[in-house]
Amino acid sequence: MYEQAFEAIGEPPFGEPAALWAALTGPPDHDDPVGYFGAGFARVAAQHGRSDVDPLALARALRSAIDNRAVGFMPGAETAIRAAALGPIGIVTNGPEARQRVKLEALGIADRFRTVVYAAGLARSKPHAEPFERAVAELGVDRERTLYVGNSLAYDVAGAQNAGLPVAWLRGDEELGDYEPEYVIDSLAELPAILRGEG
Repeated sequence: MYEQAFEAIGEPPFGEPAALWAALTGPPDHDDPVGYFGAGFARVAAQHGRSDVDPLALARALRSAIDNRAVGFMPGAETAIRAAALGPIGIVTNGPEARQRVKLEALGIADRFRTVVYAAGLARSKPHAEPFERAVAELGVDRERTLYVGNSLAYDVAGAQNAGLPVAWLRGDEELGDYEPEYVIDSLAELPAILRGEG
């Protein structure tokens, strides 16, 4: 996709995709994805002395090249979904419905969830408590007995705990810092044991 963006605007590529991802700060801005990617391209362009390239044109081209159907399961995800489906399950995402629903349908799991909260359409998104509270209400569950699973400390762990939900944090490259999730896991394959009370 990175090279496609340059090809679409007729410019020779500079940098690597990893440099763009490293140049992006904070979570994606779902209200302004072109501005979000454009800021990253502007930083990479500056690193390569390419002030002649329009970073917003590159961002628009990249956004057009993204195929939201090109998704796959993380290791252990299918097992975790099956184990969790003994009770009502849902999703809370900051992404907009138009893009996120396509991903669920591509994975063939859109009908497995009692609710999907698309926080991009709410007044407040993660880490605010509102999307989590909506999910709990739509699931009809007790929040103390509901486990939220997420991979972002600042958005998933903070937001779920703000809403009074216990959290299993899927550890990545982040340091735990001052956060205290109830569970720390290295793979979604660990979730069934936690749900059985063995974690």
